[in-house]
Amino acid sequence: MAEFVMYFATGWQHIVAWDGYDHILFIIALCAIYMMEDWKKVLVLVTAFTIGHSVTLALSVINIIHVPTKIIEFLIPVTIFITAFSNVVRKQALPEKIQLNYFFALFFGLIHGLGFSSYLKSLLGTQTNIVAPLLAFNLGLEFGQMLVVIGILLFTGIVVNVTDVKRREWNIFLSAAVFGIAVVLSIERFKDLISK
Repeated sequence: MAEFVMYFATGWQHIVAWDGYDHILFIIALCAIYMMEDWKKVLVLVTAFTIGHSVTLALSVINIIHVPTKIIEFLIPVTIFITAFSNVVRKQALPEKIQLNYFFALFFGLIHGLGFSSYLKSLLGTQTNIVAPLLAFNLGLEFGQMLVVIGILLFTGIVVNVTDVKRREWNIFLSAAVFGIAVVLSIERFKDLISK
């Protein structure tokens, strides 16, 4: 039980810590168009992201797939700026048709799972029984993501309901800010990728 608690805590702390800021940016991009009343849609969205990253996290930890870390580190900010860009060019303020967001959450979750895996592998070391640690770490990641999502939705609610900022204007502002950060990250990591 102590081991389960340790991996659970490690999972959620990895998301909310500064080390996980790129994953936080992705969650912000995913949730930027939503408000608290959209919580059911957001729950499905975050679950899709969890399914995606859980699959590749497990496959990578048991050495079925391997992608070089530099490629994953480059692809993560690419997923962020694509998601944020789609929010900016979205025609309506309300997320009525969000199938594209579900696709982003699931597919890009696969990439983010590979990013989590190198961290988890370093924790596991030579340990052979990885089912319980993998489950605990995944549940911790999910818990951490939900903390971030709740924070984003509460903050968005305050901005939109307390100020005169329209929902669409806030969506564009938040998504554009995330887009800008993600582009800079992508450029930096691309330079790392092509350097020897």
